[in-house]
Amino acid sequence: MATLHARLFAAPPRPGGRLSPLRLAAFSSLTLPIYAAQGPLAVYLPAIYAEHYGLPLATIGLIFLLERIWGAAADPLIGFLGDRSGGRRRTWIVTGAAMYAAAGAVLFFPPPGFGASLLATGLFLFYLGWSMIQIPYLAWSGELSDDYHERTRIATYGTVAGSLSLLIVLVLPTIIDQFDPNHAALKLASFGLVVIGGLAITLPLALTAVDDTPRARPAHQHLPLIQTLRMIVQDRLLLRVIMADFAVTAGQLIRSALIVFFVSAYMGRPEWASGLFLFQFVFGVAAGPIWMRIATRLGKHRTAMLGELVQVAINLGLLLVTPARFPLLLALTLAQGLAQGSGNLMLRAIVADIADRHRLETGADRTTLFFSVFSLTSKAGMAAAIGIALPLVAWFGFSPTGPNTPAALDGLLYVFALGPALAHLLSAACLYRFPLDQAEQERVRLALAMRAG
Repeated sequence: MATLHARLFAAPPRPGGRLSPLRLAAFSSLTLPIYAAQGPLAVYLPAIYAEHYGLPLATIGLIFLLERIWGAAADPLIGFLGDRSGGRRRTWIVTGAAMYAAAGAVLFFPPPGFGASLLATGLFLFYLGWSMIQIPYLAWSGELSDDYHERTRIATYGTVAGSLSLLIVLVLPTIIDQFDPNHAALKLASFGLVVIGGLAITLPLALTAVDDTPRARPAHQHLPLIQTLRMIVQDRLLLRVIMADFAVTAGQLIRSALIVFFVSAYMGRPEWASGLFLFQFVFGVAAGPIWMRIATRLGKHRTAMLGELVQVAINLGLLLVTPARFPLLLALTLAQGLAQGSGNLMLRAIVADIADRHRLETGADRTTLFFSVFSLTSKAGMAAAIGIALPLVAWFGFSPTGPNTPAALDGLLYVFALGPALAHLLSAACLYRFPLDQAEQERVRLALAMRAG
């Protein structure tokens, strides 16, 4: 035990060195409670609050919409303040974790009299705590190494941990449904145990696995928030990456939002609606290491483009699916699982490289702010997917409660297949001829090292 502890928590290597698998696994474990809440909040909680706690759907929708607006303002502010506070990540993460756990207790273990006011308060504080953990954590992960490929490896560990957490929270309601499908409180409690219990275990592991010593920061770097945001908008490489991430997220969420309708109504196999989604995520756990190996040969932006073009081909293949071709849908879902996350993984690793280039050009370290903008566009992609996909299939005449005409079902197929295909194609286009490859990143790294003496 003492040997394991020494291997995990000995002094970390210098930037550019390779982190041990144990140390990196410990640091990446914090991704589990961060991502474990995504599925329940988007898929299960609104329905449970409406059906079992009597909250009106319109009220729930309004609260979630206002939270998105709140997040649009809070994320860049956290990034801005995180950079101005000296770069210490632990303080932000611990404070956010306390808020995250307290608000999570309200959302997943609703007290007597739970209603719209408690939902709004709990949700706003929960997402604020989430951002206070995630944004400094992502910035910290980008600073663990200056090496081009090591950053991909670090992002891969986080992606795999996130995929495992989503897999766990997808399995839990499936198991509970086998015993008592109407036990809403048990489902909420199971989600809460994963999120809050996982946070209690992984937080000390992550915070003690790596060093938190901030970089030396020039005294002249602090600018007003508006001027800083204007500078961000003028960074063309960052804009290309966040546009690519917006498109990736929108494509993924269009598929997620419609997959239950597609399998149930178009394929006529409602018994597979949840299982097929779970089937995709099982294979998604293996996707990160596969794409990491490809990136060591092609580089990050080329690998991201390849992954997005593979996604385009998979989604176009859905146009060939008919109710009689269920095995084809299974095969495409398997391929989707192996391809999923390739773009997210590479784009996350690229942001740290862009932050280094910005630091070389301006003398200012705005890593946390860059990751906050990256987080913001991901949320915008989620909102855009729901805001486009659902009204569009309704315009084609599709109704979740049926009955549906053949034309309405064809419209569902076209949106389900072509929407993600076009989004992933846009993401690949944003990265075409991206100039920040391994050779350029190493030039930037050398110049920063020479400047630091």
